[in-house]
Amino acid sequence: MTTKLMTVSALAQASKVNASAVRFYDKHGLIVGERTSGNQRRFSEEDACRIKVIRVAQRVGLSVSEISELLNDLPSEPSSSDWSVVGAKLQAAGQERIDQLNQALAELTGPVQLCDVFTPPQP
Repeated sequence: MTTKLMTVSALAQASKVNASAVRFYDKHGLIVGERTSGNQRRFSEEDACRIKVIRVAQRVGLSVSEISELLNDLPSEPSSSDWSVVGAKLQAAGQERIDQLNQALAELTGPVQLCDVFTPPQP
């Protein structure tokens, strides 16, 4: 099977990110490009999909290491069911972040005053 390879700028355009983001993802191992004989990076269409997932994971609030861990579970040629598993993990992570934010908001709007939360009790 012949895969069309893309330059950094073509991948950036296909993924709707800046070229610097593509280089960042490559540097941190979130995507892995091939090198040409001229040492230029080339990426597959699969990398465009990975970048879309990375962007969602960033919006959910995952760190680079958490995103790396999530993507490391994928086989080299992920199937639809593999992507579904990743999607379910992202949904769970997103819901966990929402729950944490709701808890923080409840602490701010509850019967305890904000300063009481941060002020140690007087002896």
